[in-house]
Amino acid sequence: MRSSYLPLLILIIASGLNAAMMMMMSQMLNPRRPTPQKDMPYESGMIPLGDTRRRFTVKFFVFAIAFLVFDIETIFLIPWAVTYRELGVFGFIEGLTFVGILGVAFVYMWKKGALDWE
Repeated sequence: MRSSYLPLLILIIASGLNAAMMMMMSQMLNPRRPTPQKDMPYESGMIPLGDTRRRFTVKFFVFAIAFLVFDIETIFLIPWAVTYRELGVFGFIEGLTFVGILGVAFVYMWKKGALDWE
């Protein structure tokens, strides 16, 4: 049984060594010539105005997390849709329950104002 994990162990070790060697070679071979122009933050070709490390509001983070949660939840619908015919009525009810829970969460966020951008 352990011999079946040997290729996986070799792959993990080889990947780790490859990453470490690439980082070390990058540090050794990369010429360092810092200039004020190079040290300036890149703003899509525009000269940055003000402090580039400004704070974002909490609403931005709540909106971003909500997007990630709903995006990942919809990914779970793809395998369900592929095996929909094989699941029968029970699978259909499970899918409706899942979408219902997502709907309740969405309405809750909407009522709490988490989706308002103002």
